Amino acid sequence: MEDIFQGYKGGALEVLKNYNVRVWGTAKITTTRGDFEGTILPRSENDDDQHIVLKIITGYNIGVDILTITDMQETGYKKANYKIPEKEFPTTEGLPNVKLFGTGGTIASRLDYRTGAVIPAFSPGELYGAVPELADICNLTTEKVFAVFSENMGPKQYLQLAKAIGKEIENGIDGIVIGHGTDTMHHTGAALTFMVQNSPVPIVIVGSQRSSDRPSSDAALNLMHAMYAAGNSDIAEVMVCMFGPTSDEYGLLHKGTRVRKMHSSYRSTFRTIGDTPLAMVNRHKIDYIKKEYRPRRKDRNVTIKPYFSDKVTMLYYYPGMKPDVLDALVDCGYKGIVFIGTGLGHVNKELYPSIARAKKKGVYMFMTLQTLWGYVQMFVYETGREMMARGIVPGGNMLPEVAYIKLGWALGQTDDLDEVHRLMLTPINDEITEREPYNGYLLYQGGIPEVEEFIKVVHK
Repeated sequence: MEDIFQGYKGGALEVLKNYNVRVWGTAKITTTRGDFEGTILPRSENDDDQHIVLKIITGYNIGVDILTITDMQETGYKKANYKIPEKEFPTTEGLPNVKLFGTGGTIASRLDYRTGAVIPAFSPGELYGAVPELADICNLTTEKVFAVFSENMGPKQYLQLAKAIGKEIENGIDGIVIGHGTDTMHHTGAALTFMVQNSPVPIVIVGSQRSSDRPSSDAALNLMHAMYAAGNSDIAEVMVCMFGPTSDEYGLLHKGTRVRKMHSSYRSTFRTIGDTPLAMVNRHKIDYIKKEYRPRRKDRNVTIKPYFSDKVTMLYYYPGMKPDVLDALVDCGYKGIVFIGTGLGHVNKELYPSIARAKKKGVYMFMTLQTLWGYVQMFVYETGREMMARGIVPGGNMLPEVAYIKLGWALGQTDDLDEVHRLMLTPINDEITEREPYNGYLLYQGGIPEVEEFIKVVHK
């Protein structure tokens, strides 16, 4: 017998039964907080029994508190099919061959309402069913390397992914796309930049801020942009491809060592910091912004350096920080610490004895900035000079996460002090630059006249 109240229990189940409203039925709900109309969705097995979940006409899901409901009427019924249709992905002569590695990101997906989970569409057939435009962009093959949320990505996954990329390049692929959750995408971009060097083809990391079941999803566009970049871009580097402006006009290609997620929910969350993006891309063309980059080559030569030490951490300084925080890290055996300091790269004097102790224990210490933009300048004030004398090395304009990744990568290869310093301070792909361009730091502050005028112009 069909379950018409899928996942509902307790009070919520009694409300549905009382008003004779079914899951997948369209309903009008009158509440003490207003009226709502939409489709009744199933509940997850682990959800509470105090809410009715409604997908409203905008495509967003809302939870209606059963204690506020005064009336419900079912106005229609049509059971939804959330399985992505599979179609055989066609092979077209003349199109580039692109390999998609899956790590667990939901770049295209369907919903499992039994558990409330988003299930990624991953096979070529599923992706073709979800985003048929891909067949006009490339010949696609896929491989699931592992399936983890991005917060669970770490050194083990970086090493495995780097080796898989190396093998695929040697096999003659034209470009590589990596489907990835957005939260730690910039960490993976840095890790692969250091572990996969001298690549002859583009390596493009892509994800989505909003899942595929939402009308405002960026998943399909991001995927098309990434596939086109991997197959056609002349830039043979590790890049992050994500949404560009608030419109759907293009995506941006960001260098893997200079990109950062800057907003928790905006589609245009990824920004190049201290530089400009490499290029703008859509599914038909690429407009290059930077003139200097590592170009695509026809050879199959690539250098894979899959190293990482997990005894590395970051320490975000705050006023009043006590030395026992640093002492604890040293006592736990950490061999590398990236400080994220204030201003030009400062911490308080109370930490000085613990910094000196860490140096004596053989801990490698580097300074980065909370400001993100700009350079560590430890020669300007006495504080900086005193910290350098105690073993902290300025990290130029490396982003904190990039410095953390690079220090883990360096200590995975050697514990020789001079060699660690050489690896850290020798740029591999612009993680440290000689200068930041004049348009590499733009922060628009709403409310002031010139910015408001600019916003009016660009939104006409």
